[in-house]
Amino acid sequence: MIEIAICLAIIGVALVGIIGVLPYGMSTQRDNRQETIIGQDASLLTELIRNGARGANDLTNYIYRINNTVTTFNDVGVATATHVYDYTSSASTIDGAPISHLADLNTGMKIIGFLSTPEFVDTNYNATTNLYSGGYSNHVVAYVRSISGLAVEKPPQENQLMRDDTFTYRLYIVNAPLAQDSNTVGQAYSHNLGTAFHEMRLRFLWPQLPNGNLGSQHMTFRASVAGQVQHIYTNNLIDLYFYRPQYFSASP
Repeated sequence: MIEIAICLAIIGVALVGIIGVLPYGMSTQRDNRQETIIGQDASLLTELIRNGARGANDLTNYIYRINNTVTTFNDVGVATATHVYDYTSSASTIDGAPISHLADLNTGMKIIGFLSTPEFVDTNYNATTNLYSGGYSNHVVAYVRSISGLAVEKPPQENQLMRDDTFTYRLYIVNAPLAQDSNTVGQAYSHNLGTAFHEMRLRFLWPQLPNGNLGSQHMTFRASVAGQVQHIYTNNLIDLYFYRPQYFSASP
């Protein structure tokens, strides 16, 4: 009996230790899974944006909201006003006021067009390298349900509880002009370089919680994109932008 009691005590101590470590192991497994999903999604989104994709309509199942905070700069480069554009699948707004349903996120073309919005555009809404002479700055944020991951979470999943439990993250995307030497700004070579090369930065923050808050995890991906940015003005209501990787030069 004494030997059995000692054995049970040893087993009990071991079990307590194992049970204490188990939550850490599960947490590490969850973090590794989420980082893997982020890496896969980053690769997919980078290629779609870099190639100016217009037929990726499956994105409407995953990117359910895009915000663009637009700041206006006057002709001497001073910020004068800020407006928030909120695009969703069914109720897009500007500063909370409804706008046309033509801006709703109901096609992959619109989603890529919004995500490709340059960081700086001039007064004609074309991509530019600076705002010294006026224009607009764009701060684009997308709300995304994981594109990779468990098949049970993917459409046509109609169970709202499953949809709410899907791994969701927030994506900050910047399409920045290539940094230039101030001594060459305005020259033909510098002009072509500034219009034909951009740096795309995708910053993922997760998890996106049901109450709107964000978790503490984050990761940033950067890619150089060769090609001009094409501006499309749709029915005088929304501005879409697409990289054109086959075009590298522009008029001085």
